[in-house]
Amino acid sequence: METDVRSVREPGVLVVIPARGGSKGIPRKNLRTLVGKPLIQYSIETALASSYAPVVVVSTDDDEIEVVARRSGALVHRRSEALGGDAVTLDPVIHDALLAQEAAGAGFDVVVTVQPTSPLLRTESLDEAVRTLLNDPGLDTIISAKDATHLTWRRDGERFVPNYEKRLNRQYLPKTYSETGGFVVTRRAFVTERGRFGPSVGLHLLDAPESIDIDGHEDWGLCAHFLRRRTLLFVVVGNRTLGLGHVYNSLVLANDLAEHEVSFLVDRDSRLGADVIAAHNYPVTVQGEATLADEVLALGPDIVINDRLDTELDYMLALTDGGITTVNIEDLGPGAAHAHSVINALYPNAATTAGEHVHQGARYASLRDEFMLAEPGPARDRVGRVLVMFGGTDPSRLTRKVVAAIEAWCARSGIAIDVVVGPGYHDPADLEEFEHATVRHNVKNLSEYMQAADVAFTSAGRTLFELAAMATPAIVLAQNERELTHTFASEENGFLNLGLGSAVTSERILAALERLVTDAPARRAARERLLASDVRGGRRRVIDVIERVTRED
Repeated sequence: METDVRSVREPGVLVVIPARGGSKGIPRKNLRTLVGKPLIQYSIETALASSYAPVVVVSTDDDEIEVVARRSGALVHRRSEALGGDAVTLDPVIHDALLAQEAAGAGFDVVVTVQPTSPLLRTESLDEAVRTLLNDPGLDTIISAKDATHLTWRRDGERFVPNYEKRLNRQYLPKTYSETGGFVVTRRAFVTERGRFGPSVGLHLLDAPESIDIDGHEDWGLCAHFLRRRTLLFVVVGNRTLGLGHVYNSLVLANDLAEHEVSFLVDRDSRLGADVIAAHNYPVTVQGEATLADEVLALGPDIVINDRLDTELDYMLALTDGGITTVNIEDLGPGAAHAHSVINALYPNAATTAGEHVHQGARYASLRDEFMLAEPGPARDRVGRVLVMFGGTDPSRLTRKVVAAIEAWCARSGIAIDVVVGPGYHDPADLEEFEHATVRHNVKNLSEYMQAADVAFTSAGRTLFELAAMATPAIVLAQNERELTHTFASEENGFLNLGLGSAVTSERILAALERLVTDAPARRAARERLLASDVRGGRRRVIDVIERVTRED
């Protein structure tokens, strides 16, 4: 039997965007530039992107709006003078534009009103409302709305009285909703010069920020904020071998980027780092079976900030091909050339990375909040306290090596020893034998210990910048070969660098301490060089680089 094939006509959808030249609150609002575009262009582009291929018409009485609308891809209907007054409602305006399109031979099943003052409205929401109306014969009209459930009051004569009988938490109140002004979707039969609503009305609920309708400058500022907002993904490394410096540095930057949507991704060997990030209440993903690049692409960020040492070429190319903008930190790898920006605070003379996109040296150090607020301790003629700290994990066990070398001499000299170990220290119990050393774990006020110390022992990581901010002279032992390339750890900047910690003898460690303890002029000179380091402004410079990338993204 031959099948009867019937053609099914696609539903005809008309979108009308009403836009007058004059407006209250914000002068020429529909034409003012919001984050690089005239306000009305957002609504036009949202409508044109609909999967229903609608006819998009701007109804206006303004020559300039007409030009912008046509250049944005919309048709224009010039409304009559009689429809241009402040007292005219939208019903006859929309009906007038509809009749003009039908007179030209078009036919429509659905008429949609989209306000130009809802720039954050998504095409997906508009399409979902149209789809709901087409699929539900019992609905005549759908309007955009938002949850407005709150404890509300009304005026009764000279008094204010509650609209509720009993005070309840919001989740227990009867649900109420308010219209957003974003759109009205209605069947053609109900569009007249006196109305656009059928008897059966449904609501399409929008979440913030999509529900914002620009009325005043506060709404404008909110929309600008959300339009500039990006999803930022920090891809970091943090384990017992490499330490937690990258994790803490990224957390500092994340706190300054609160206006963006920030999350973290760590490789499968960095569960220690993931625990620290989670303790700071940031969402964090641990790499699963997929490659790190595939994990990033699956999360779909706008911008990736890599703080994981040398990036591989394949990894960076995968991100670039996926349309992701990247900022790389402490990166001397082959992938650095493909980053939008590179920030190498620890490598001011790195020959492997060069170019205008590279920002190098201590000027780009990122101090934690406590060091931004704290002041250096006073210069003292006599050394009374020594601070020993080798990061969050101390993989080379330099803490024990230093304390063992200096404890007896410090005890005889009346010098107190403060030891600070991080959350990843392998076995804090192995420091219990040192009776003259006070050991503290995972402290939150490290700046105070640096203020109190006259001399410090540390590795060649980012703690150097914190010591510089606090003007605390320090003896440096590198954890590994890479730290030997951190040129900020030099005498020129106020540090006494002993080289690779595993190769330094106990005798040399003690001799270095004796030198600083007995030479007050040398300590004062070191303080002056430390204070001359331009580290306090580095965090702002790093954020400026990242923010510039978000604007260019």
